[in-house]
Amino acid sequence: MKLDCTAVLADVWLMLDGECDEATRERLQHHLETCSPCIDAYGLEEKLKRLLNRKCGGDRAPDSLRERLTLDIRRSITITETRIDNS
Repeated sequence: MKLDCTAVLADVWLMLDGECDEATRERLQHHLETCSPCIDAYGLEEKLKRLLNRKCGGDRAPDSLRERLTLDIRRSITITETRIDNS
């Protein structure tokens, strides 16, 4: 199954946090191995996660906050608008 880069990047944090199932992790990993722009973005996300873990000392956000942020991140990545000015 060919994955869209936008979908992969929306789920990178789930994979980094170990919160996706094995089949999803394998699909994401396969895409990352074959798509250099996504692997670059994944590398940045991974570094950011390590930095946050180091600075936040392993504090865990409430589940309601985590769910809201996950939804907001997916919306910000998947919603795009194209405007064509025919003037």
